[in-house]
Amino acid sequence: MIIEQPARFLRWLYPEAIWRMDPTVKAVYLTFDDGPIPEATPFVLDTLKRYGIKATFFVVGDNVHKHPELFQRIISEGHRVGNHTYNHIGGFRWLSRNYLRNTKKAQEEIEQWASIAQFPPLFRPPHGWMRPLQYQVIRRKKYRIIMWDLVTRDYSKRLNADEVLENVKRYARNGSIITFHDSLRSIDKLHKILPAAIEWLQEQGYEFRIFD
Repeated sequence: MIIEQPARFLRWLYPEAIWRMDPTVKAVYLTFDDGPIPEATPFVLDTLKRYGIKATFFVVGDNVHKHPELFQRIISEGHRVGNHTYNHIGGFRWLSRNYLRNTKKAQEEIEQWASIAQFPPLFRPPHGWMRPLQYQVIRRKKYRIIMWDLVTRDYSKRLNADEVLENVKRYARNGSIITFHDSLRSIDKLHKILPAAIEWLQEQGYEFRIFD
């Protein structure tokens, strides 16, 4: 994954993917990758509920299968969901046919458990990479491919919570798609930085939105 903000060549590789929303509107889009898991997702949901914020969760199909009650809670509390493959696999490490099958399996799992169908379906590739063929086929399947404008790096062992929060303050801007992770690697930092990041963004006058 590219550090903090995506390089221009990535935008060139995936020109129809969404990297940033309207830069003229003072709004940000919080996204969470890799859940749902009981060790992290409930805290994220509780925090979002406390601040009255909706977000988008890019879920791993196998986690949805293991924890359907958490996935249903995401839906019932009004959040948006997206496909993050079934096994959190990297596109360059898999043959395209296998990658696309894995993505399809995840979508079937999502639609099996979702109490409300969410369309158009959203997709975010793990690690931010796909082969060109994978990208083209997923686009033809009518997915909106959502990338990011800011990766907080909450998963990094090299950054402490204060440094992750500083990434939010340094790089957030109008239309930013901000990526956190409801994962084991991130949850310790999230306990501190997620409320702090939300409060700072609110102080700056940002509105919180989800994808249509």
